[in-house]
Amino acid sequence: MSRALPKYNKRRVGLAGGAAAVALTGAVIAGTALAGESSDGGGADARTLAGPGTISCPDVASQLPAVPASAQAEVTRNLALLDQQIAEANKRLVDTVGQGGPNFVQNAILGPLEDKRIATVNRIATAIGRTADRPAGLDSLAACSLDAQGDPAAPGQEETGGAGTAAPPAEDAGGDTGAGGGDAGAGQDGDATGAGTISCPDVASQLPAVPASAQAEVTRNLALLDQQIAEANKRLVDTVGQGGPNFVQNAILGPLEDKRIATVNRIATAIGRTAERPAGLDSLAACTLTK
Repeated sequence: MSRALPKYNKRRVGLAGGAAAVALTGAVIAGTALAGESSDGGGADARTLAGPGTISCPDVASQLPAVPASAQAEVTRNLALLDQQIAEANKRLVDTVGQGGPNFVQNAILGPLEDKRIATVNRIATAIGRTADRPAGLDSLAACSLDAQGDPAAPGQEETGGAGTAAPPAEDAGGDTGAGGGDAGAGQDGDATGAGTISCPDVASQLPAVPASAQAEVTRNLALLDQQIAEANKRLVDTVGQGGPNFVQNAILGPLEDKRIATVNRIATAIGRTAERPAGLDSLAACTLTK
């Protein structure tokens, strides 16, 4: 038994090649305040020409299959969370105008937003997959874009899509990890500059037996976890002295946790296709900074 999803904020755009229209969801900025579209899609965009722009993301609700009744509440919560994530990203866009270098928006706002959306759509897919076919390809809806307004040369702003410098998908990560994975200490070279070192819980040692059919995908994602830590430690060094007291948490540790949630969810999904899906891997996502 399934029932239709509630409608979420969206606007339609044409897909290349004459494909069906995909709805975009997102809050819109008016001056320094957020002005969301009406739920029936009839509201006009409200923004100032001098504003920092608006973040738009592909609509997820319209791409889902019928949702089983047992998954409805969890799916609805996560769809609402997707809207909340866009609203928060648009607010940060306003609050950080003029900060950072030419890649600030991509690295500090669009990239972390994509990581959060990957983790959220994976939770949606998992909820549906418990009692029906798990929807595939939702990760492709995670990347968002900035509809830039005002002065395109304004500091900290760039006209870019959601791909940019976000972490590569599991398929792009090379390398191999043995038992123990080493992901708790990968890339920890921050101490040389006094920036500190990022340490994360080891995932490989917490996994059950991995089916042969899932081994390659699990290995790729374990390697990706190592790569994510190495990149975070490099950013820790490169940004010494930048931002306020919460910079490391907001710009490095928080985005790293979101990436790790998405990655461990892919590991759990790979194992769960032919064996019991491991539970609780999300608890290994949070990392710490050691000075």
